[in-house]
Amino acid sequence: MGGCCSTETVEIEQFTPRAGLPVVVIGAGPVGLAAAAHLTERGLDFLVIEAGEQAGASITQWGHVRVFSPWRYNIDPAARRLLEARGWTAPDPEWLPTGAEIVSGYLAPLADAIGDRLRTGVKVIAISRLGYDRVRTKGREEAPFLVRLDSGEEIQARAVIDASGTWTEPNVLGASGLPAFGETDAADVIDHALPDVLGADRAAYAGKHTLVVGAGHSAATTLIALAQLEDAQITWAIRAGSAARTYGGGDADALPARGALGTRLHHLVTSGRVRLLTGFFTHSVEKADGQVRVVSRDPSGAGQSVTVDRIVSATGYRPDHSIASELRLDLDPILGSTSQLAPLIDPNDHSCGTVPAHGVDELAHPESGYYAVGVKSYGRAPTFLMATGYEQVRSVVAALAGDWEAARDVQLDLPETGVCSSNLAEAQEQRVGLATGISGGLLATPLPVTTVSSSSSSSGGGCCG
Repeated sequence: MGGCCSTETVEIEQFTPRAGLPVVVIGAGPVGLAAAAHLTERGLDFLVIEAGEQAGASITQWGHVRVFSPWRYNIDPAARRLLEARGWTAPDPEWLPTGAEIVSGYLAPLADAIGDRLRTGVKVIAISRLGYDRVRTKGREEAPFLVRLDSGEEIQARAVIDASGTWTEPNVLGASGLPAFGETDAADVIDHALPDVLGADRAAYAGKHTLVVGAGHSAATTLIALAQLEDAQITWAIRAGSAARTYGGGDADALPARGALGTRLHHLVTSGRVRLLTGFFTHSVEKADGQVRVVSRDPSGAGQSVTVDRIVSATGYRPDHSIASELRLDLDPILGSTSQLAPLIDPNDHSCGTVPAHGVDELAHPESGYYAVGVKSYGRAPTFLMATGYEQVRSVVAALAGDWEAARDVQLDLPETGVCSSNLAEAQEQRVGLATGISGGLLATPLPVTTVSSSSSSSGGGCCG
């Protein structure tokens, strides 16, 4: 016969920063460095930990890609103030930068401004509370966070802002969320989103038949690049019965460059340059005779297949919460975001332009003082916009500073489409070629719904997967 033990009532209190300990920010991408800029303005001590060898390390992997929104919409306000105080001059506000230009023109100077409070080449492998595992409650709120690094060092922190992103956790190729049969064995011929088809990776694709799987903007970007290789054969596979969502709103898109992307892809399909397979549910991958056969099996059991030389799996990303396994997280069982945020970003109900404003309250976990922000906060939802991440960290940092009025005054306007001129996209295309985009809105910002003229532009914004 078992016995009983006493129970205690646990109340989660608002987190109060402890003097003498820094806020640890994980990740030195745009959102992580924006958090650092806001912490600087608030006078809060902090330390940024970046696993890569430089700020924006993940962005350098798609540095060849040009984003949808011009410079003026890709810079966090607090970061801008910090940089301008040091004599920094912002790039041409109307220019659509590449990932490489964002790193060199914005993130690298911002990293310099942060100085020795940014540590690169160091990876966070675990977060806990000092002296507390996930089960122990009494006194938990007073215990500092313990951040363990792969070097063996441990850092105590008053709060943790996890902006580590999802770039290193791509979704599998298999259509049911499980790896396709043979996917691991065929890894040498499968690339994930945004290979440099026209540059460093050209030899792998020139003269080859490539299958691109995925319906987001990263898939569209890769398809358009492949089409510029005259001797390349291209097949595009999507689960949906139509590619209309990928084609987007064309001239009605609030971002001219994004609309132009969909329009050009639509032309490639209708002209026959790109072969489109709809209702394609990747089930198995079979290597044979130097090629790879990809087999689809849809929910009804019907199948189709295509034999190609290479595969680009542009199927999105998912968060890795394993480093916080000893923290008390409230994760939505479907998306992997917080349970309060999930209904606001659910891709079954929302696009990136219809996500409502949200901040510290929607990002809070039972583990007071821990916040996942940026694209990681969205879990598997592809509706993230960079501007959302900037507003998230502004709200979180205000809360950590005790300014709850500012923390809860969240403002975000994300119109999905609007009436605007395509002059910006046309002018940019004349200068550098068609602008392309990033899956999941990695570098996306909101834009007002407004008409623009050839002499000025009020449109910024971004993409969603």
